[in-house]
Amino acid sequence: MKRTRLGLFLLAFTLCLSLLLPVLSASAEEETNIATTDAEAAAKLGLLLGDGNGVTSDYLSKMSTRLQAAIISLRLQGKLQDALAYTGTDSFSDSSLVGSANKPVLAYLKAHAELGWNGTGSGKFDPLEMISAQQFYKVLLEVLGYKSGADYKYADTLAFAAGKGLKQIAGVSMLTNDDIATALIESLNSKSAGGATLFAKLQSGGVIAASAVQPDGTRIGLGKNAKLGTYLTDSAGRTLYYFTKDAANLESCQGQCLTAWPVFYADKLQIPSSLNPDDFGVYKRADGTEQTTYKGWPLYYFVKDMAAGDVNGEGVSGVWFVAKSDYAAMLGTSAALGNYLTDENGRTLYYFDKDTMNKSVCEGTCLANWPAYLADGGSTPTGVASSDFGTITRADGSKQTTYKGYPLYYFIKDAAHGDANGQAVNNVWFVVDPAKFTGTTAGAAAPAVKTYHIDIKDYSFGTGPLTVEAGSQIIFTNYDDMKHNAVAVDGSFKGPLLAKGESFTITLTKPGTYDYYCEPHKKFMTGQIIVK
Repeated sequence: MKRTRLGLFLLAFTLCLSLLLPVLSASAEEETNIATTDAEAAAKLGLLLGDGNGVTSDYLSKMSTRLQAAIISLRLQGKLQDALAYTGTDSFSDSSLVGSANKPVLAYLKAHAELGWNGTGSGKFDPLEMISAQQFYKVLLEVLGYKSGADYKYADTLAFAAGKGLKQIAGVSMLTNDDIATALIESLNSKSAGGATLFAKLQSGGVIAASAVQPDGTRIGLGKNAKLGTYLTDSAGRTLYYFTKDAANLESCQGQCLTAWPVFYADKLQIPSSLNPDDFGVYKRADGTEQTTYKGWPLYYFVKDMAAGDVNGEGVSGVWFVAKSDYAAMLGTSAALGNYLTDENGRTLYYFDKDTMNKSVCEGTCLANWPAYLADGGSTPTGVASSDFGTITRADGSKQTTYKGYPLYYFIKDAAHGDANGQAVNNVWFVVDPAKFTGTTAGAAAPAVKTYHIDIKDYSFGTGPLTVEAGSQIIFTNYDDMKHNAVAVDGSFKGPLLAKGESFTITLTKPGTYDYYCEPHKKFMTGQIIVK
């Protein structure tokens, strides 16, 4: 009897342990909450106050102005309260452009030319004009004690700033408040002319609380490449990559592979506010090595990248690509399926062989099992054309991303990164190999679809309206350095923000006139499409 009870106890204990182990294993493999955004850090330190609603995503996406930069400059120098209380009346001629609370600030700046805010000529300050990286780095250098004209030439501001560790937003022609947050946080480690770090200087001056702790996470930067757009880097500007074979197995890179592609790891990260901290994690490999992940993909270096900005690993063997935040789709690779499209988190995408060009016939229960995919970004890996991706409006008004005109779907039974349980279901659902996919069986006999192009250049959608036939594809391609998108006034379409060289495709099936605008530049960037 005792043996029976003991046996039952051991059996129950074993069952409980077996249920517990997967949970323990999962928590050991993936650790989250390791990243802090620059906006969070700047707000916590009191360096960025936001608008009436605080430091919100809406506030961070807004363009920053000369007035905002001047106020930040005064705050960092401990002079903002003096400026707000200033009673002098001699001010810049365009001070009427600002609210009553900020009028004393402009008058104070004019009275204190030594602060470096001498206006833009003709007695004006241009308080609402956008500010560039060069201008804001000059502000931060002034706070650090380095004077333009004495310590460096204004034309050399970016190079001088880089020598002081200020480089994360270099080259940005019009800053958002998000960029301002990044520049503020990176500047805290910079040495002032007196030798102390800016953090120590601000703390001793009472600008930052004595109890505050300096952000110490490893910097994730955003590199820029004319061909590839914006991509993730480490603090030194070295490019980070993902491996398509990790879609099926997170430890696909072993042995000599790891020699050529070393893992990237940091236990704490400091990231730009344009990135989501929830997208970063830590994966513990079988050998105990820890590796930082982004959107579920382990991150790697490439040994042949010798300097900041090198992207020599892009497209190597068709399985290595730079890590980016704005992929419309990514690639996974497995021995059974070859290359196939996934979303940015590694979830497999499928096509339905009964669909036709720009038309989904998956509704009701079908759609419940095969949810429509809608991309957030517009970027694609090298070898996969961004112009092949578009968007359709479904019968219920919802949007769905297409590839070469055919709708893309998830499969509800794919529970994890890299699952491809939907392959060949009922012999009508298949993964999408971008090199081989030409369309569906149902779409093979469909009439050809006309394609039109709208080239975005010099902050313009071109001259005059575009007239197209119903059902035509319209491809927007951005050729400017600044990001643009196209948003219909009536809400019928909204494209992602396109970096230089990226494209976005829409299909309009209903005749009518569609007015649209660029979201970041809606005051002057507008266009019109007439569908017959």
